[in-house]
Amino acid sequence: MILFRNIAFVAVFYPVSTVMALLAPVIAVGGRRAVIHWATAWTRFHRICTRWILGIRVVVEGQVPTIPVLYPAKHQAMFETMELQRMLGAPAMVLKRELANIPLWGWAVRKYGAIVVDRSASAKAMRGMMRDARVAVDEGRAIMIFPEGTRVKPGEMPPLKPGFAGLYRMLNLPVVPVATDSGLVWPRKGLKRPGVVTLRFGEMIPPGLPRAEAEARVHAAMNALESSPARGGGPRS
Repeated sequence: MILFRNIAFVAVFYPVSTVMALLAPVIAVGGRRAVIHWATAWTRFHRICTRWILGIRVVVEGQVPTIPVLYPAKHQAMFETMELQRMLGAPAMVLKRELANIPLWGWAVRKYGAIVVDRSASAKAMRGMMRDARVAVDEGRAIMIFPEGTRVKPGEMPPLKPGFAGLYRMLNLPVVPVATDSGLVWPRKGLKRPGVVTLRFGEMIPPGLPRAEAEARVHAAMNALESSPARGGGPRS
């Protein structure tokens, strides 16, 4: 049954996604609002496919803010990159430069308002990231970053990359960490499994804290689900 679910998901989600990706540069001609609506339609389609084909439900714990904040999120699977875009009202996401350099697609990504980061972490790269982030904040959008820099397996807790501290210091926004356990049902290798993904929104962290304190609080909150099993009491979808 699990194998059949995976085959059906591949057969439905990826062909439609390919078409939507190819059309994204055309949609982007209409400006930022148009490409944001297109991206949100894609993530809604992803939610339908994961729920009704793969059998993955979502439990939300904690309070989702109604004001622009900086969201540092745990990254275990593609799942949360799609789900959080939909759930958080199209935040500006921090993406690696390799994605932004894809012909046409990269142009559409920039039209969306993505914040491009260079892994070299040079001063010039950081200034570019801060400039893009400031534009998003001025538009009233939240910012989302995966501060560990890459996907990690359940149980792995690497330190945060410097990009989070730079955004935290320069943007002066409240921070709401996001924890997830998506890797338990969506492994990097192998079959995706039915089950529950918990998205836990931590307590709001105020701006202006010393770097070490801010990073420690974010790191602990992002990894909360690794040591605390989901209670299952939040809303599901």
